[in-house]
Amino acid sequence: MNPAQKPLDNPTATASLPRETYVRRLLERYRQTPGTLGRIRWEDRTLAAELHRRGVPLERVEAAFNLAAARRIFREADAMPLQPIRSLHYFLPVLEEIQTANIDPGYLAYVEHKLAAHLGLPPSDRR
Repeated sequence: MNPAQKPLDNPTATASLPRETYVRRLLERYRQTPGTLGRIRWEDRTLAAELHRRGVPLERVEAAFNLAAARRIFREADAMPLQPIRSLHYFLPVLEEIQTANIDPGYLAYVEHKLAAHLGLPPSDRR
């Protein structure tokens, strides 16, 4: 099953946020995520709307952005350089991991803090 089509534990999680607002915030956050090209494609907009429809909380998607970016940034210094992230779809496996693995929220907060410190930003300014 495609991670974007995976049933969620809380399908009403995004009900209080209008679709347009959710999509705009998600895509802006995606565009600002380290390692991305900073461009948004129509496929990204389509996926963002689908994530809203499925009820994926924006905070969960942001956690996937943080976790994936941290994994790319904090890897071996002598590792081969990675190509830029070209699509929101890149984050689907990490989003599925967060959804299914019950990753400790404290660990996700730690990753956000470590990434923000590396970028010279307070964690709240990453959004």
